[in-house]
Amino acid sequence: MPRFPSRTSVAVALSFFASVGFARPAFGQDGIASDEASAGPELRELLEAGGMVGLLILALSLAMVALIVQQMLAVRRGRLVPRGLAGEAYGLVSRRRFKEAAEVGSRRGGLLGRLVHAGATEADRGYEAAEKAMEDAAAEEAARLTRRAEYLSVIATVAPMLGLLGTVWGMMLAFNEFSTKANPQVSELAPGIFRALVTTLLGLGVAVPAVASFALLRNRIDELVAEAAGTAEHIFSTLRRQTPPPSVTPRPRGASALSTSKAAPAAPATPVAPLGRRGAGI
Repeated sequence: MPRFPSRTSVAVALSFFASVGFARPAFGQDGIASDEASAGPELRELLEAGGMVGLLILALSLAMVALIVQQMLAVRRGRLVPRGLAGEAYGLVSRRRFKEAAEVGSRRGGLLGRLVHAGATEADRGYEAAEKAMEDAAAEEAARLTRRAEYLSVIATVAPMLGLLGTVWGMMLAFNEFSTKANPQVSELAPGIFRALVTTLLGLGVAVPAVASFALLRNRIDELVAEAAGTAEHIFSTLRRQTPPPSVTPRPRGASALSTSKAAPAAPATPVAPLGRRGAGI
C-alpha cells in the first residue's frame, strides 16, 4: 500500500508555504529592518543554486545577447537601403542602361541593391518582368532576415521550459525529505524549494527580453522591406512609362465588326408542308 504523509508532515508543509507567502522582514528594537532580512541573494548564489539547468539557461542568455547585437547591426536603414543608390540607379534606368544599373546594385549591396539588381536583370523583357523579379527578391530577403531573428523566439520558448524543468526537479528533491524524515523542519525544506524556484526566475529573465527583441526586430524588418520595395518601384517608374501598351490588331478601314468576324455556316432549312395538307396524303 502507498505510504501517505502524516498529518504532522502536511502541517509542516502548509506552515512553510504560509510563512513564505506572508512573511515580513524582521525588525529590531529601533524599528529598522536588519541587513540579513532585507538583503537578497546575489547573482553568484543564484547561478550556483540553478545547477546544470541554470548553466544551460545562462548559455541561452549569452546566445540571446549575441543575436540581439548581431541583428541590431544587420537590420539598419543605412545597411539595407544604402544612401545615394536610388538616385544613381534611377538615372541609369531612365537612360535604359540596365546592365550598368544591375552592376551598381550588385556592388552597393543591401536589400535595395539586390532589388535593383534583380529588376535591372529582367528589365529588357519589360516592366512586368522586372516587377516580378523584384517581388521575388523582396520576399526572399524578408524571409532571410526574419529567419535569423526567429532564433530569439526559439530562445524565448525554450528558456522558461528549462526553468520549469529545474523547478519540478527541485521540488521533487525538496519534498523527498518527507520520505526520509518523519517531521522535517521548515529550515530543512527551504533551501531545496529556493533552489527549485531559482531556475524559473532565470528562465523568465531570459524569455522576457528575447520576446521583446524579437517583436521589435520583426517590425523593423517589415518596415525596411516595405521602404526598399517602394524605392525600387520608383526607380523603375520610367520603365513603366516607356513600356508600350499591349498591341491590338487594327481593323480594316470601312469594315464593321460583323464583316471582320467569320460567320458560321447556316444550317439548311427544312421544308415544312402547308398546315392544311399535313398528314392528308394528297
